[in-house]
Amino acid sequence: MRYDLTFFLCCCKSFLGSKRGSEEDFYELLGVERDATPEDLKRAYKRQSLQMHPDKLAQRGKEVTEADQARFTRMKEAYEVLSDAHKRETYDAIGERGMKWIEEPFSLDPQELAQNFATSSIFDRSKIFLIFVAIAVIIFLLPVLVCLMVDGHLGPGATWTSVLTPLWIWDAFILFYHCRVIMMGPFKKPDNIPQEEWVDPLPMSKRFFSLCRFCLLVIFEVLVAFRLDYTIDWKWYIVFIPLYIWEFTTLYKKIPLAKMRIVTVEDLEKALGKPFADFSQSEKDLISRKYTVVPSTTSPQFEAAHKVKTRARQDVIKLIFRVVFILFLILQLDTDMEWNWWVVFVPVWLMSFCICFASCQNFAEVQAMANEKDPELFGATKDDDDEETHNSYGAMGEDGDNKSGKKKEPISDEEREELKAQVTHSGYRVISACCSQSFTLLLACLFVGKIQGAGYSALWIISPLLLIAGIILCCLGCTIFCVTEVSDDLEFDTGDSTGNQPAPAEGPDSTDYAPPSMPSKDEQQQSKPPEPLEPETKPDVPKSTWDPERGQVWEEPKPSSIPSAKQAKASFTAAAEAAVSVAASIVNTFSKDADHPPTNVVDPFDSPKTPPVHQCSTIEDLD
Repeated sequence: MRYDLTFFLCCCKSFLGSKRGSEEDFYELLGVERDATPEDLKRAYKRQSLQMHPDKLAQRGKEVTEADQARFTRMKEAYEVLSDAHKRETYDAIGERGMKWIEEPFSLDPQELAQNFATSSIFDRSKIFLIFVAIAVIIFLLPVLVCLMVDGHLGPGATWTSVLTPLWIWDAFILFYHCRVIMMGPFKKPDNIPQEEWVDPLPMSKRFFSLCRFCLLVIFEVLVAFRLDYTIDWKWYIVFIPLYIWEFTTLYKKIPLAKMRIVTVEDLEKALGKPFADFSQSEKDLISRKYTVVPSTTSPQFEAAHKVKTRARQDVIKLIFRVVFILFLILQLDTDMEWNWWVVFVPVWLMSFCICFASCQNFAEVQAMANEKDPELFGATKDDDDEETHNSYGAMGEDGDNKSGKKKEPISDEEREELKAQVTHSGYRVISACCSQSFTLLLACLFVGKIQGAGYSALWIISPLLLIAGIILCCLGCTIFCVTEVSDDLEFDTGDSTGNQPAPAEGPDSTDYAPPSMPSKDEQQQSKPPEPLEPETKPDVPKSTWDPERGQVWEEPKPSSIPSAKQAKASFTAAAEAAVSVAASIVNTFSKDADHPPTNVVDPFDSPKTPPVHQCSTIEDLD
C-alpha cells in the first residue's frame, strides 16, 4: 500500500466511519470480484453497458426512467475508477468517501465527520493521539539531548555532532523541500488571467534565494558543532560569519519594505494634474516601481500595506538588537573581558521591553483614535469632550474659539462596532505580546543563570516548554477520548415552562376542551383580593392547578420587590460602563505624552496620513 494511503488511514479513518455508505459497491455494480484483472473489468463493462445503456433499454421496448439513467452513470463511474490503477488502489484502501475527501477536502459534511468520530473505536482514536505524542517527542528530543549533554549525563565519549543528529535530520528534510520546490519550475499561467497581468507568485529567483539562506544556517550549525567538539580551532567570530551573511540577507529583504512609500490615487491625480485613467502604461510602471498605490486611505489595501511596512520596520529593529547581541557574545567568547552574562544579554532584555512597549503604544493610539471618533464609547460625557477640545485648540482662533472646527457627526452603530473590534483586537495583541515576551524572558533568565554558574540541571531551562506541552497533550487526550455520541432521543431542558411540558392526562370531557378566556383588567381589579405583605427577599413562585373543564389554570403571581429584567440590565450596563471608563482612564495616563493624543493612527511606527501633495510636472518630481 502506498505511504500516503497508510498515513491517511492512520490519521483519518476515525472520521470516515466504519461503513462506506449506502451506495452500492463498485465491484458489485460491474459484477466482478475484487481481484479482477483489467481485462475482466473491460468485459464486465461491455456486458453491463449492453444491459443498462438507456438506448439498449429503449430498443427492448422498456421505458427509460431517471433511475435507469442514474444507475448507468453510476456503473460508468465505477469502471472509470477501477480501470485506473492509482484510483483503484485508493478505492480499495479507503472507499469512495475517502476518495472524495482526498479529491475535494471540503465536500464532506462537518457534522457527518463529527458523528463518525464520536462513533469510532478507541483504537482509531489512539492512533490519532499517538501521532500528536510523536510530534511532541520529535520537537523536544533535540532540546532534551542538549540539556543532557550539558549536564554530562551522556558520558565522556558523546560528541556534539552526534547529539545534534535530530537537527541534521530536520535540515535534510527542509533541504529536500527547497530542492523539490526549485525542481517544480515556474508556475503555469491560468487560462483566465491575461499574459500581461500574470505574475509568478513564487519566481525562481526567490526560490534560489531562500535555498541560499537556508544553506547559510546549515553551515553555521555545522561549524558550531565542530567548534564545540574542538574539531576545528577557529575563533568564534569566524564561526559566526555565515550568520552575519544571513542577517545581511534579512536586512536586504526588509529594508525596501520598511521604506515603502504609500500614495493614493487622489494624490497622484493632484500631483500630475490629470485623472489616473489617463496615465500611460510607462507612467504606471514607473509609479509602481517607486510607490505602492492604494485607492484611498480608508481602503483595505491601505491598511494591508501599512501592516507590511510596520512589520518590516519591527523586523529591522529586532535585527539590530540581534546583531548587537552577537557582537557582545563574540567579545565574551574571543576576548578576556569576562563580562557578566547578564550584561551580555542586555540586548535581549531591551528587545523584549521594546516589543511590549510598542504593543502598548499601539493600543493607546488605537484607543485614542476610537475615543476621538466616539467619546461615549469609553464613558466620556459630552461636557468633558467639549472642555478637552476647548483646552487643546483654544489658541487656533481669536478669544480662544476654534473657528475652523466642525461639529462631529454622530457615527452609526456599525462604525461603533468596528471601533470596538479594533480596540479589542489591539488589546488582544498587547496581551499576546506581553505573555510571549514574558515567557521568552523566563527561558532566557533560566539559561543565563545556568551559564552564570547556577547549580540546577539544564532541564529546568526547558521545563516551562515541557509543562505547556504536557498540558496541551492532556487536553488533546481528553478531547479525543471523551467525545461520545449523543442520542437523537435525548431531550434537553431548555427552561421553557410551557413548550416542552408533557401532555396532561385526558379527562372525561377532553374532547370538548376549550382554552379558558382571560379576564379583563377591570374584572381582575374587582375580583383580586388584597394580598398580604411578603418579605422582600422571598420571590413569588407561580402555581397552577388542574381543572377537568378548564384545563391547567395558573394563579396570578404576586407582586415582588425583585427588580425587573430591564432594571437589572440597566444596572449591569452602568457598572460595565464604569469599569470600561476606569480602564480607559488608566490607559490614558500612560499614553498621553502631548497636549492631545494622536488621531487616525494605524501603527506606532508610522502615521497612515499621507503628506500634503504639491502639483508637479513629471513623476520624478514626486520625490
